[in-house]
Amino acid sequence: MAQKSLIEELPKILREGKEEASRILERLGDSVKVALQTNELVLPAKDTDGLWKGQVPQVLPSYHSDVFGLFGEGLFEGKPMENAPWINRLIYGDNLLAMAALLAGDEKTSLPSLRGKVDLVYIDPPFDSKADYRTKIHLPGSDISQKPTVIEQFAYSDTWKDGTASYLRMICPRLILLHELLADTGSIYVHLDWHVGHYVKILMDEIFGKENFQREIIWRIGWVSGYKSADQNWVRNHDTILYYNKGKNHVFNKEYLPYPEGYVRRDGNAPNGRGFPIEDTWNCSEGDRLDSIQIMSFSREKVGYATQKSEALLERIIKASSNEGDLVLDVFAGSGTTASVAEKLKRRWISVDIGKPSALIQRKRFIDNGAKPFLYQSVGDYQKEVFGASRLFRRIGDLSEVVLKLYGAEPFPAENCPTRNAGQLRESRTLVLVDSPNKLTNAASVKRAAEAKNAALGGGWSKVVLLGWNFAWDISQAAQMYKDVEVLVIPPDLMDALKKRGFADLLAGGKVRFSSLQYLSLNDAHVEEAEGRPGMERVVVELGNYVLLSPDNIPLDEKDKETLSRVVKEDPLALIEYWSVDPDYNGETFRSMWQDYRENTENDGDPEHCVRVASIEVPVRQTGTRVICVKAVDVFGFESIAIVRV
Repeated sequence: MAQKSLIEELPKILREGKEEASRILERLGDSVKVALQTNELVLPAKDTDGLWKGQVPQVLPSYHSDVFGLFGEGLFEGKPMENAPWINRLIYGDNLLAMAALLAGDEKTSLPSLRGKVDLVYIDPPFDSKADYRTKIHLPGSDISQKPTVIEQFAYSDTWKDGTASYLRMICPRLILLHELLADTGSIYVHLDWHVGHYVKILMDEIFGKENFQREIIWRIGWVSGYKSADQNWVRNHDTILYYNKGKNHVFNKEYLPYPEGYVRRDGNAPNGRGFPIEDTWNCSEGDRLDSIQIMSFSREKVGYATQKSEALLERIIKASSNEGDLVLDVFAGSGTTASVAEKLKRRWISVDIGKPSALIQRKRFIDNGAKPFLYQSVGDYQKEVFGASRLFRRIGDLSEVVLKLYGAEPFPAENCPTRNAGQLRESRTLVLVDSPNKLTNAASVKRAAEAKNAALGGGWSKVVLLGWNFAWDISQAAQMYKDVEVLVIPPDLMDALKKRGFADLLAGGKVRFSSLQYLSLNDAHVEEAEGRPGMERVVVELGNYVLLSPDNIPLDEKDKETLSRVVKEDPLALIEYWSVDPDYNGETFRSMWQDYRENTENDGDPEHCVRVASIEVPVRQTGTRVICVKAVDVFGFESIAIVRV
């Protein structure tokens, strides 16, 4: 039977996309709806003047202090969601799940449902199946290349497994949810190229209505020459942006350029009005012509992200289709240009991406730009997506028993352990527990494992091993707190290996490695008097050591693993990409009041290392114990924390 053409496939793709979106919308009221996990409230205050040398740090700007107070006890707890102040959001995770969370609302951070509340959407989804999704990481003495994480591999392979048809299956339900989020006066811009643009337009005509299609905008990406692929073809030098509105009463602010000096109309009369509409400037003299707004290699806005779009492009879109105070959403955020420009133009924003490199770059970019406070959140437990797609196991208990055996443990009989996620290490009194791929292993998980040491099957266990798939940011501190529990990481590619090689082969090979967690240690954390600053005291923190997750569990080529192993031994703090401090941690929300990162060379001139010491002035604590929380994120995006009570 001949394979169907894309034109024949489109009705099915659209129908399945609508069905998937409908299932998500129907689940919005469920008690198990998708939730956002707050990893960090970022109050931008980067180290810029060498505080580590003992100089007096800057006092936090007043608006930071206001938000800090609001988030003092459980975020906006107790405040009606509709009355809570807005805070911008950077969200790491699958945008389909993120949009489901935004449609449902987030009670913990007093976010009401955003259904029909977004004023402008700009997205730049990937449109090249042959793109290199590796991330280059600079380390002292050498660069290494990180392959996509399991989360990203799953997303990319699912997007392109059947070529353009798979891409359209990916984008269709997302466009439907974006339509649900968009206000009646809102607009959407979808940035594409010749690979998929015409097919996506057909889907958008169906979802947004052909009558709401406004323009196909041609964005020239620069004067291009010398492409080998074009030696017998026309040179490609533009992308396409599809522009739709949701309804007739949409926002559009036409921009004008002033007439050039000496300009007269063709009829010889002086011009009247405000000038040329900016989109008509190709009619101006050559000197006034708006040329390409592509980012140059030497541009200050360049952040080292392969698909980064220029701020000038986004500025024109955001100014045209939104007003100050409006909400701008980008769910394929990449380097964060949309949110960065929205911030500068006094718009509210939400920025979503599935890549950890993207989340790292965006957070640093917003801090560099002195953004207002924003939440860094995550969504989704991605191993459950891999589990669901693998179809290797009908139940999670089946998978748990396989993991136990690969670790070398004997699973307990079902009558003793109905969940089938526990066993005993052979010839020892070591209890082994396996967490579900559908949940995050966090501090509470470690606490339960510690309690099981004296309770499970009569107790008396000498040690407990907890094997996890996905980890919350508070896991490393908990693992160090409960010494009787060893927390290990299940290889992130295990389900893929089981699919390709089978259980028997993996068991016989004995090469499945469960690695220890990364963790951060401090040399010092103390409070001292802030001289000449009544009512203030200084929190001083010094980094000690950083122990990385096993290189075997990081997607690298063998040569790069050798380079990484060398850095781990010789210069472990060079692996820290970003670190921040909450000088008065409340046990719930990490409130980042000081940040440093490797590209921040204003304080030490060293692009390969963060500074080792933070010094922060804060109001004197009148009662109770001050809890200092330090968070570090390494070059691969793994997070760890250290907590000290002083």
